[in-house]
Amino acid sequence: MSAATKEEYELLVSQAKALVAGETDWIANTANLSALLFNSLHNVNFAGVYRYENGELILGPFQGMPACVHIQMGKGVCGTAAAKEKTQIVPNVHEFAGHIACDSVSNSEIVIPIFKGNQLWGVFDFDSTELHNFDELDKKYLTEIGKTLFN
Repeated sequence: MSAATKEEYELLVSQAKALVAGETDWIANTANLSALLFNSLHNVNFAGVYRYENGELILGPFQGMPACVHIQMGKGVCGTAAAKEKTQIVPNVHEFAGHIACDSVSNSEIVIPIFKGNQLWGVFDFDSTELHNFDELDKKYLTEIGKTLFN
């Protein structure tokens, strides 16, 4: 199952590009992208960014319930995605060893690394109330949307 259809994602990519066009402020851009995706993806209860700084992930703009502010590299789904610099798709967060439960209603998660040049900049984090809500289609298009921040 995907959080959006291919057609919905193609529209979201266009909207994301339009939102960040000409704007260089990362806070403004990640705030707008988080709001766009939170309000467009199906069954999503968290959409936000964590920025990599001083060897850890620090909460940035997001939509959803209050979230963990600091995440250590290699800890939880976000820290694992950042440490491995690789997207993590977790069909059932309750089966992920070391999952950090910021919102108890979350059941699945996808975390997409964001790069500025060749350097890890942070991650996009998406949680869902549904099991198996994210797949390779989500990975493809959310990665593309993440690239709009610095390209």
